[in-house]
Amino acid sequence: MLFDVDGVLTDGTVVMHADGSESKGFNIRDGAALVWAQRAGLTVGLLSARASGATTQRAAQLSIQLVRQGVRSKLEAYDRILSDARMTDEAVGYMGDDLVDLSVFARVGLAAAPADAAPEVAARAHWVSRAPGGRGAVREFIEMVLRAQGIWNGVVEGHVSGRYGGEPVDN
Repeated sequence: MLFDVDGVLTDGTVVMHADGSESKGFNIRDGAALVWAQRAGLTVGLLSARASGATTQRAAQLSIQLVRQGVRSKLEAYDRILSDARMTDEAVGYMGDDLVDLSVFARVGLAAAPADAAPEVAARAHWVSRAPGGRGAVREFIEMVLRAQGIWNGVVEGHVSGRYGGEPVDN
């Protein structure tokens, strides 16, 4: 599962500070779902045209190793990801929200968008979340995939039994 960052994992807002640094808000429930997807055996990655220290930090907190940011062409970066992982387009789910994501959308097996995606993106998505970017869209997408794969009940039971214990996210 690949995810755009700004507008998908965040609401698209970038706060610029006087010292030139920036900050973003990430949804904790989206983060928990990213951890669950990895525990369930799915490869999770981030693919962003913008480079950001906040994205690097969030990926590290969630143990996401596959991070490509500051890429000139999302399609070229996507092709490299597929080649490195020896995967096919059909095996990839990708969530994006804006026009820059359309070239990847045209290739993946499952294209998803948050509720507030650009209309042209939502129209080309196989699945659209009820939640906007940065407000649970990623969680909803991951839950849908885990349910479809018959994995979701195991995730729930892992928490009921205490087998999963604490999360590397603060929820």
